[in-house]
Amino acid sequence: MKKLLTLTIFFTSLISFSQELTGKQLLEKAIAFHDPNGNWKTFKGELFVTMEIPNSSPRKSRIRINLPEQYFLVKAVKDTIVTEYAIHKGDCSMAINGNTNPSEVLKKKHGLSCERANLYKNYYTYLYGLPMKLKDKGTIIDEKVERKTFKGKEYLVLKATYSKEVGKDIWYFYFNPETYAMEVYQFFKEAKESGEYILLSGLETINDIKMPKNRAWYYNKDNGYLGTDILSAKK
Repeated sequence: MKKLLTLTIFFTSLISFSQELTGKQLLEKAIAFHDPNGNWKTFKGELFVTMEIPNSSPRKSRIRINLPEQYFLVKAVKDTIVTEYAIHKGDCSMAINGNTNPSEVLKKKHGLSCERANLYKNYYTYLYGLPMKLKDKGTIIDEKVERKTFKGKEYLVLKATYSKEVGKDIWYFYFNPETYAMEVYQFFKEAKESGEYILLSGLETINDIKMPKNRAWYYNKDNGYLGTDILSAKK
């Protein structure tokens, strides 16, 4: 009887071990939840994002992404200022309050630059392209998947680092262990206690892709609240 019990425990442990996911397997399951038809790679559509920041008026952005055409546009309204950035196959353009040829003085005053245009492009295409963007070249997926409790809930956690050409930050992605939906992500920079975590809630389906509707940003070091991005498929 004792021998049988030992064998039962052994085989149960073996089955449990065999069911553990690798990092790449977890990523595939998460992508299957968020983008079941593989639409991200040919994404062409519009996003409407309202950024709410404490003690500040909201910024409302209309974003157009056309990956096959390598086109990106963001038009943002905050108070009386309307800024617009576009990038098409590497060429950038910008406008402010309808002025498509702003002077250098205006550019400096409002911080208009191609560098900022690319920053917005990378920001929006990365965050709203997750978790699919984790298959991009230069992304290094840790094969070990951890189980962690965050804010009282258990998650499967995927660690991602990047080649030196891409970036130095370390990212952790928290997935629901039952649905594989992405519900939290967190990044750390080189400095101690740096970086932020982002709580995701709700879903907005755009081009059959399930994107997190709300992204609430907090500092890692003190849980200080930074703001929330609210996504809508319609203006």
